[in-house]
Amino acid sequence: MFIVMIRTAILYILVVLTMRLMGKRQIGELEPFELAIAIMISDLASLPMQDLGIPLLYGIIPIITLLILQTLITILELKSQFFRKMVSGKPSVIIAHGKIDIKELRNQRLTYNDLVEELRLKGFYNIQDIAFAVLETSGELSIIPKTDITSVTKKDLNIASKQDQLPITLILDGKIDSNNLKTINKDINWLNSQLISNNIDNPNKVFIAILDSQNKFFFQLKD
Repeated sequence: MFIVMIRTAILYILVVLTMRLMGKRQIGELEPFELAIAIMISDLASLPMQDLGIPLLYGIIPIITLLILQTLITILELKSQFFRKMVSGKPSVIIAHGKIDIKELRNQRLTYNDLVEELRLKGFYNIQDIAFAVLETSGELSIIPKTDITSVTKKDLNIASKQDQLPITLILDGKIDSNNLKTINKDINWLNSQLISNNIDNPNKVFIAILDSQNKFFFQLKD
């Protein structure tokens, strides 16, 4: 009995430490590969607890291996946008300018009832009030309401407003996203001028640069 308690305590500490090292995401926010690893870790830990004939190392080594694998995948995701899309997919715009993208809804295996339920949980009841609804890679639905119906509405105050747009990533970890530049009808010369005006001589120094929802250039350096 004492041996079972010791084995259980060791595996419990190892699993908690492993999950802690994996990051601070909550279960509902895990990417698919992270959720798979979490399930596998729980199964691997339970086997040596139930069967004393299984050496403790047969549970510890696979768990550590999965931790290393998860860490490597995370690093590759940070370094390669293509790899990130392959492993985690990419966000999907479900609603744009108050109109449901039916094709994307079907691609994501969502029903209309699923969608309106998520909208109600977010406090939105009319689809036409939504500028953009984006299904994130974690499965969470992000909603950008139309500017004229946000709290303390500009519409009520008769203040003219410009519709917010989806932020566009231009540089991530020093790498320029040419496709996103084309999306906003800009070129590399425009991006270089933005960097120069902010005293940045090399995009490799930039951790993140985006064109935000107000069409303003925002950046953060690596250092």
